[in-house]
Amino acid sequence: MKQWLAATLLGTTAVVASAHGGPTETPSGVLSLTAQAVTEVPTDIVHLTLAAEQEGAEPSAISSALSTRTQTVITQARRVQGVTAESGGFTIHPSTDRNGRISTWRGRSEVILKSRDFGAVSKLAGELASQMQVQNIAFSLSREAREAAETKLAEQAIASFRSKAQATTRLFGYNSYTIREVNVNETGMVPPVPRMYGAAKAMMADAAVPVPVEGGKTQVTVSVNGSVQMLK
Repeated sequence: MKQWLAATLLGTTAVVASAHGGPTETPSGVLSLTAQAVTEVPTDIVHLTLAAEQEGAEPSAISSALSTRTQTVITQARRVQGVTAESGGFTIHPSTDRNGRISTWRGRSEVILKSRDFGAVSKLAGELASQMQVQNIAFSLSREAREAAETKLAEQAIASFRSKAQATTRLFGYNSYTIREVNVNETGMVPPVPRMYGAAKAMMADAAVPVPVEGGKTQVTVSVNGSVQMLK
């Protein structure tokens, strides 16, 4: 796990009012600071999209067939411990000939699998290949993993802020400081990062081959910004 602490003087602003000037909104000796802590955390949730397509002359027949297949896949997937399954997109649209008349109908149905057990999803996707094939794989970070990372980063970012405040205060000729205001900000939830899987049909057309599922890392950031009153 790589970690970086941004504790430079960039973004540091000292406001010192003139002794002979008139009243100002900001008092003398106010210092604005920013500190940041960053880490990379392995993604621990996989989102796998399966899809089936069908073509025919009657849209109702296509709808019925795709609905049945979708429900069968969801039922089978939900039997696997640690895997959640839900229906995704479902569309039926006409194809027209050169004269603008409907020549056929095409339908598409999706099922989305979600799990922290990459091995279970990989095996399941291979078993379901004869009914639905992998179209997309994405990875995300669970709330628990993100909050755990943010807790550690908050400690580091706050310590960096305080150290930076003390060092900069002395550089400006002051002895100490008090905190005027401070904000701790975490990065928001990152949506799943997709990885296109266009070779799925070719790989799983003839056998229930497990799908390669390997997550990456995502960046978590905590920043602390605020102002302090420098004291003589």
